[in-house]
Amino acid sequence: MISAVKRLIQNLPPSEVALWEDEADIDLNPRIGLDYMLPGTQRTVMTPGKNVKRYLAGAMDATSDRVMWVSGDRKNSSLFIAMLKKLLERYPHAKVIHVICDNYTIHDSRQTRTWLAEQGRRIKLHFLPPYCPDDNQIERAIWREMHANVTVNHCCETIDELMREVVWWLMSHNRRLQSKKAA
Repeated sequence: MISAVKRLIQNLPPSEVALWEDEADIDLNPRIGLDYMLPGTQRTVMTPGKNVKRYLAGAMDATSDRVMWVSGDRKNSSLFIAMLKKLLERYPHAKVIHVICDNYTIHDSRQTRTWLAEQGRRIKLHFLPPYCPDDNQIERAIWREMHANVTVNHCCETIDELMREVVWWLMSHNRRLQSKKAA
């Protein structure tokens, strides 16, 4: 299955695009992780108490690594469909938009299948094998780095503040790609 996805990306016609898609949880209570500190010092990590969550659905272009995202209060089929709508807006001239995703239930729900049927054949879902998060490139290249740089040991007091930092990091990722391309 992974080899078929790699062949799809390598042999992608110019009129089609392929994207890695996944969702990420953003928790106000910080993830605790390794952090550099000078010897004899200790970092204070705030824990606001009752956790508040937001969710991101993201898609990373398989050829450019540029990432797009939508956010929501719930991780459900509506969030996934909002991401697919954004892909249709971003790639209006693409004959087929190939979306490579995991087997999470929202990707194959009745609501998602109904919405996809209404769109014709412009969006094609490709499901990765179960329990293979390392095979989903957005998981490795975006979500792990975002969590390591933003949500681990963060000091944000509100979920809105944390979401602003997450969005800033994602925009910075795209700017870094743009500056590499220009150089």
